[in-house]
Amino acid sequence: MQLVTPLYEIEQRIALLQDAMQRRSVDGVLILQKTDLFYFAATSQQGYLYVPAEGTPLLMIFKDFDRAKIESPLQDIVSLVSVKKIPQIFAEFNYVLPRILGMELDVLPANLYFLYGKIFEQSQIVDISTEIRLIRAVKSEFEVEKLRRAANLSDKVAAKVSELLIPGKTEVEVAGELEGYARSLGHQGIVRMRIWGGELFYGHLMSGAAAAVPSYLASPTGGEGVSDFVGQGASFKKITKNEPILVDYVFALDGYISDHARIFSIGALSSDLLDAHQAMLEVQNETMKQAKPGTVTGDLYEMMVSMAAERGYGDYFMGVGERRIRFTGHGVGLELDEFPFIAKGQKLELQAGMIIALEPKIIFPGKGVVGIENTHLVTEEGLEPLTKISDEITILPISG
Repeated sequence: MQLVTPLYEIEQRIALLQDAMQRRSVDGVLILQKTDLFYFAATSQQGYLYVPAEGTPLLMIFKDFDRAKIESPLQDIVSLVSVKKIPQIFAEFNYVLPRILGMELDVLPANLYFLYGKIFEQSQIVDISTEIRLIRAVKSEFEVEKLRRAANLSDKVAAKVSELLIPGKTEVEVAGELEGYARSLGHQGIVRMRIWGGELFYGHLMSGAAAAVPSYLASPTGGEGVSDFVGQGASFKKITKNEPILVDYVFALDGYISDHARIFSIGALSSDLLDAHQAMLEVQNETMKQAKPGTVTGDLYEMMVSMAAERGYGDYFMGVGERRIRFTGHGVGLELDEFPFIAKGQKLELQAGMIIALEPKIIFPGKGVVGIENTHLVTEEGLEPLTKISDEITILPISG
């Protein structure tokens, strides 16, 4: 079954982009990045979407043309044998070559930038990525419904964890079983990130001290991983009793992402871990009240940091040391790292319809991780959690 984004949805997105282009006096935008292409054209086939400041967009497909015609509701879709033929196709469709051409310079490789500079030698190429990301940050009703479905499946994955946790199993063994279950529910497998070098395989399932091992990833948790090449996530460490087990997983359905973390334990946890987790729930709950339209994202970050410090966790909140993560939440949608960022120094104001994965966590080196992550919708009353399963630590009995 084809996953079709309706025409009215695509038309609304194109109209928002054209409004942004006109405000910046950009004559045309050429979209290449796969996620942006899907957002504005409803296909991930290899191609190029040209959006003029006024008029009808043109989708040029290199591979696979027949599939793109089925997937995309756009009217003008043509086959393209070479990117160097784009000016010729423009002429055939009576497009004037743009004086100012917008491109996604935040992700466009330098060699491609130089190539397009030669193809559009009469054009000034400017960055349009911020405008695209701001448009994508505010979700439509169509997108919110997609995200609700993904969040519902995040809850199902979290509910499955208790069936799989047995002392002596390795992290990667449990992770494989859980990921297989997620796949059976329709998880797409790929989790896309915009940041250069960012990558994730389903998420992180890590236990005890291994969960507190830092990594290169833009995340408060890292993990040992199965090799130095991977450098993050589940490892061959055996899960034991009386340690926190972090299950921080993404569910990606029809492109849309729900980010979700819960803590489990086989047997009781020490009071310091339980207290720290409770403190993170308090930080989350207060942030949910304060995060209303018009709230500055950087102010929310400072509030969360202050709350953690007041409760005695300032040295362990979102990591340890100088390289700790300087954010406490991030937008999600088709990518894991969308606008807005609840981060130090951010000036973006929240808007109704934004989606935020809020993730206050405490990292205790040598001991483990506690905390929470839920995907939320920004509403006039604050944050509405799309993930519903209990935020409390799940304590499993020690069998035998």
